[in-house]
Amino acid sequence: MPGLIQRTGALAVAIGCAVIASAGATTADGTGTAADTIYHNARFYTVDEAQPWVEAVAVQDGRYVYAGSAEGVKAWQGAATELIDLGGAMAMPGINDAHVHSQRGGVKSLFECSFPFSATPDQIAARVAECVDDNPEALWIRGGQWSSGFFDNHDIDSPREFLDAVSGDKAVLLNDDSNHNGWVNSKALQLAGIDADTPDPADGTIVRDPVTGEPNGLLLEGAEQRVSDQLPAWTDQQLRRGTLEAMAIANRFGITGMKEAYASPQSMAVFQGLDREGQASVHMALAIETPYGHREQPLDYDHIDELQQRYLSDNVHTRFVKLFMDGVPTSSRTAAMLAPYTGTDADDPASAGTLHLPAELLTRDLIELDKRGYTVKIHAAGDRSVRVVLDAIAAARKANGDSGLRHELAHAGYIDDSDLPRFAALDAVADLSPYLWHPSPIMDSVVAAVGSPRGEQYFPVKTLLEAEAPVLAGSDWPAAVETIDPWLGVEAMVTRRDPSGQYPGTFWPEQAVSLEQALRIFTLAGARALGLADTTGSIEVGKSADLIVLDRDLFTIDADDISDTRVKLTLFQGRPVYRAQTQVSQ
Repeated sequence: MPGLIQRTGALAVAIGCAVIASAGATTADGTGTAADTIYHNARFYTVDEAQPWVEAVAVQDGRYVYAGSAEGVKAWQGAATELIDLGGAMAMPGINDAHVHSQRGGVKSLFECSFPFSATPDQIAARVAECVDDNPEALWIRGGQWSSGFFDNHDIDSPREFLDAVSGDKAVLLNDDSNHNGWVNSKALQLAGIDADTPDPADGTIVRDPVTGEPNGLLLEGAEQRVSDQLPAWTDQQLRRGTLEAMAIANRFGITGMKEAYASPQSMAVFQGLDREGQASVHMALAIETPYGHREQPLDYDHIDELQQRYLSDNVHTRFVKLFMDGVPTSSRTAAMLAPYTGTDADDPASAGTLHLPAELLTRDLIELDKRGYTVKIHAAGDRSVRVVLDAIAAARKANGDSGLRHELAHAGYIDDSDLPRFAALDAVADLSPYLWHPSPIMDSVVAAVGSPRGEQYFPVKTLLEAEAPVLAGSDWPAAVETIDPWLGVEAMVTRRDPSGQYPGTFWPEQAVSLEQALRIFTLAGARALGLADTTGSIEVGKSADLIVLDRDLFTIDADDISDTRVKLTLFQGRPVYRAQTQVSQ
């Protein structure tokens, strides 16, 4: 990976290395080819049901050639084999984040006007004013993210005027923690051509002053998109820097595979370029973007085919597509639900949220994409949206037979009881967000909007697993969560408690799963979502040596300490791409 410098970790690494320096490519007894590297003196959790634990592994040309006993690995030792003593640590396969917006996360961390989800009005005002001062030549200030419950918890008469007071002559767009809704100032509304006479889009809402009818600065779903469409595109160089930053951050947390959940042609070109330069440090699956929001016409399938072929490379996998069916079930109330939200007029068709696409159009698109060999990730957060998507998958199965493609329902947190068995029957994947499975402001916003008791019945992962439904996990970073750190998600899956300890209690603890189940979802299930189940996700002979070494044994600590896990070493295809307290440049 020329030029890729990984960030340092939080803890020192106690890894002793004994290197046998003499040349040679055969084993000591001359009977076979020697391994490049042997890792030993560790507890390797393989996620391979046939052999869950091993004592040593051997790596040749970036792949495992042996996984087994400390005695058996000696057969792979040659004069030039590097022996690495892991000091009794726990090691396991690299993590696969199967739903992430990594490039946006990297760009956000480098270039946007960012503040924590917990920021107060005063803190946001100060941060925006600082960004305005730091960017005198900029027309736009973009950033975020404010909490979904921010305006429920803070009495701000006019969000637009609040930003006007600190934004000078700049246009400002701040996204919320879901990345579906926006908060803008008067200049941004002006540039987007939104005023009191502008009708709401079919897939969104321009929130208005109840007295004057003027836009108050809050834009939901498609209305936010109208403003974000005005933003200048990031340059290729900015995207390149953001992508390198995202991969470095991912490797630091032990992530060796990611599915980019919404990839534009520009971003696909950047991923491919870095891969061809040898700077990829993760397996990357790219879900090709399609138009966001309301649409009446079918997709341009031939154009998708052209993009898929153009941007394919060794570590960039492109046979994936992203569709959106609804919004989010927070206080914005834009996910499509079977029952009305609280605080709405039940006679209003939008009281239960809205579908972005007509069911017939979704079905047409899905049948054709399935026929052409694409795995489709469909944002479906509400139980009505989930049902419509499952119906479309059923239609694709009927039209095309079983293609073997496992289409994914992203953020399918609310699922009607009658639809739960359909996931297994259709081999449809519940793409879930375990980082949110605990008490928090965003969950308070969701429960308040959906209402009790339905609101508390969010993310039924244990029920899905018991029904033999395929399940995967993704961070959705930088939406919904402030960090890509997978250990927060693993702990929340196991405990249903807040890993940070800020918010007491549990969230639907009956749906907690075992550590083994959680790790399998974050490794092998994620690999399958990337189309790489035969390549990565477990420690098995023939697979890519994507290995992480941890600072603790997850199976011997209290579950509430899982989120404190730090990675000491990350290998991607047998190469060190992160080592704590040490810069790694290859």
